[in-house]
Amino acid sequence: MNLKAVYIHIGWFQMSITNLVIILGMLVLFGLALTLPFPGNKKGKGQK
Repeated sequence: MNLKAVYIHIGWFQMSITNLVIILGMLVLFGLALTLPFPGNKKGKGQK
């Protein structure tokens, strides 16, 4: 916990690598939630 954070600094934008990884992971998870089918949504024989 005594490690110094590493930051990305582009112009006025500054963000730590850890926060960037977390945000990218959340965006990937959100994209998967939108594209993957909901489980149990398939209609088989004899179902209405």
